[in-house]
Amino acid sequence: MASSLDRLRPELLKLSAYQVADASGLIKLDAMENPYDWSPELRVAWQQHLAQAKLNRYPQPDPIALKEKLRARFGPHSEAAIMLGNGSDELIQLLALAVAKPGACALNVSPSFSMYTIIAELVGLKSVVVDLDQQFELDMVAILAAIEKHDPALIFLAYPNNPTGNLWPREDIYRILEASSGLVVIDEAYGPFAADSFTDDLVRYDNALLLRTASKLGLAGIRFGWLAAAPTLMAELNKIRLPYNINQLTQLTMDFALDNYDLFAQQAEQICASRSDMMQTLQALEGIEVFPSEANFVLIRLQHKDATELFQQLRDEDAILIKNLSQQAGLAQCLRLTVGTEAENQALCEAITGRLLA
Repeated sequence: MASSLDRLRPELLKLSAYQVADASGLIKLDAMENPYDWSPELRVAWQQHLAQAKLNRYPQPDPIALKEKLRARFGPHSEAAIMLGNGSDELIQLLALAVAKPGACALNVSPSFSMYTIIAELVGLKSVVVDLDQQFELDMVAILAAIEKHDPALIFLAYPNNPTGNLWPREDIYRILEASSGLVVIDEAYGPFAADSFTDDLVRYDNALLLRTASKLGLAGIRFGWLAAAPTLMAELNKIRLPYNINQLTQLTMDFALDNYDLFAQQAEQICASRSDMMQTLQALEGIEVFPSEANFVLIRLQHKDATELFQQLRDEDAILIKNLSQQAGLAQCLRLTVGTEAENQALCEAITGRLLA
């Protein structure tokens, strides 16, 4: 008798699921979350704001006022249109679906955010991956050659890149935009911690799209992202956006957060300061290579101690969960450390120091 799995697409059966580690009882420094909670007073005000929700009604299908608040705070300050998503993952999937013609391909670099490849392959796109160099910079010769050879319908560029944390030269991004006739998505998930943005470059390129998320800002729990692109392109993309994709409670929470944005800006500033302190502490240790970061995490490469061994010691003996990347292509002996509170960062750095000196 045939198995029910026989009805599933072969692309699905070949994929590996995105893994989320259990952090119960651990200092959680593996998922690039904002470590700071809200004050009790702000939480009460938020709950009062949520009380206006009419849960018996569908949410606004296209919340114009919320989108204009986003534009006023983050841009783009041009005629680019904005689309809201249930996290940036939904928008990545929507873009992949929009270009999934027979034979079409999506291009991204490695190492980078794994969901680009997972989603592309799930919807039937051919996935073309170009390796970064040893310092995680763009290999422009290889990228431009891949664009010429494969004519990708979709290109993903994380800026700053995850999991490496670096910003690539702006001129390299411009060259990719000019070389490609496909859609080029600049994913600024870590924009709150970076010194640069392509927000106001959309008007220069009709194939450029800017992706943002509230998750790294401090609202990972509400699953909210947004996409900006030329109005003519967005009008077509809107045809496949699911109706009512942003629920009322998420819309109201994001509206409240934008009205209280100074808190999140202060938290981002604190995270950047803590990132600098963490990097300085780690750079003073022998046997660790610390890579530049414009995100809320730091990538390190161990030169002597085994990365998996250190990861397991931190988790099992020090109750600290970080991200072990050492089995991924291009990331041998690498670990990714999310920037936490000062106390969490101190605990992590002391634990790493002790383990390396043992």
